[in-house]
Amino acid sequence: MPPADNAHFLVEASKTRSRQARERAEEAVKAAARRSERPTVVGIANAAGVSRSWLYTQTDLITAINQLQTRAPAPHRSARHAASDASLQRRLETALERNRQLRDQVADLTQKLEIAHGEIRRLRVLSSTPVGGASSSG
Repeated sequence: MPPADNAHFLVEASKTRSRQARERAEEAVKAAARRSERPTVVGIANAAGVSRSWLYTQTDLITAINQLQTRAPAPHRSARHAASDASLQRRLETALERNRQLRDQVADLTQKLEIAHGEIRRLRVLSSTPVGGASSSG
């Protein structure tokens, strides 16, 4: 007896999952619109329990999200998230110190390279000079 062909059950289950994902995503977009929030693709995907990549394949939902984003104002960073002036100053000082260290390192390496080139030139001159300094005239 051949095995039963249950492919139609798999196809039906896949269609059901897809429809349910679509419904959840649509509801998440509508909920964001009701809250007058500035929705993000990540937020909608998380709320709907779908992947961002799947959501990006739903062009009408992405268009709706983009329209909501232009309608709602961009969120302001809270003081908790903003870098303080002291923090920025410290980062700048650290970057400047690192730049000074790198300049010193480059200068040191440049000097060593100049010395190495000079030594190579000296060795080439020595190797081209005849041993004992005798001339080959006879």
